[in-house]
Amino acid sequence: MGMSWLRVMADRRGVTALEYALVAGALAGFLIAGFTTLAGDLHTALDAVAALIPGG
Repeated sequence: MGMSWLRVMADRRGVTALEYALVAGALAGFLIAGFTTLAGDLHTALDAVAALIPGG
């Protein structure tokens, strides 16, 4: 039993998976924030173009 616990503690695969999960979560957060900002800017630009169109 004790030997298997030492093997688990020496195994770095779980730590690596956790690190990848944290990086993926941070990347997803940055992408969502970026796309939200871009969507707002795009909406503003399209509203400006629509205001220039007669009858728009």
